[in-house]
Amino acid sequence: MAGAYAASRPVVAEPVRDKRPNIVVIMADDHGSWALGPYGCRDIHTPNLDALAEGGAVFTNARTCTPVCSPSRMTYLTGLLPSSHGVQDYLLPEDSTGPTSRQWLKGHLTYTELLAQHGYTLGMCGKWHMGQDEVAQCGFTDWSTMPGGGGSYRDATFIRNGMKVPTKGFREDRVGDFALEFLEKQRDAKQPFYLAVNFYAPHTPYDYQPEEYRAPYANSEFSCFPRMPMSPTENRELVSVYGKRESMLGYSALVTAIDANVGRIVKKLEAMGMRE
Repeated sequence: MAGAYAASRPVVAEPVRDKRPNIVVIMADDHGSWALGPYGCRDIHTPNLDALAEGGAVFTNARTCTPVCSPSRMTYLTGLLPSSHGVQDYLLPEDSTGPTSRQWLKGHLTYTELLAQHGYTLGMCGKWHMGQDEVAQCGFTDWSTMPGGGGSYRDATFIRNGMKVPTKGFREDRVGDFALEFLEKQRDAKQPFYLAVNFYAPHTPYDYQPEEYRAPYANSEFSCFPRMPMSPTENRELVSVYGKRESMLGYSALVTAIDANVGRIVKKLEAMGMRE
């Protein structure tokens, strides 16, 4: 009995994109819940953040274990109290970058390291303020930061993957640019990604905000802002800005700047088909 055989081309399976979720975490600095629409403030112009809250979850009973930057950031990454991870106040400039700095997170397991160990590609843009800020660490391989805890909002010099990169214009918009560039790199990636977008705003100084972000507040009464006298235990360096209308306008404009860049990020994810 004769057999019939058909020759065929070998079947090559297309690589399948990892089904685990991509993660984008956006962090502000010194942004009080009282200065955000979902928590009741109607003087602040934040349509993109409002939309995220409307379509997601709003935490109404959340607390931080410290009222300052560096220890809170370390707690977010490690799950440890400041008394356990060892940093209980914000880092000074010499602690954050340069020859006397060190990686304060070294020896503490961060959840970002776990993500990296399980195949995630990690990007960080914006504020770090946890030691040796110019050096990628904790599983991150794409790194764009202006070292330290603050500095001018105009014409910032960033460290991008080990190289100094002078920029022009408004610093928070450059943070948004770096976020979009990282997302674009992930367009055809097969592995999942984690992106940390750490804005410096609305932290002092209030030295510069583009007019487009200041415009919504030209006639604002800033009714959401506290009006009590300055506490004697507060940071005395803030005396010059406390209770001033121009400071309230600057703060509000910086919050709106965050919102605008959040909108850019969400729009980019939608355009790439990654919003869900």
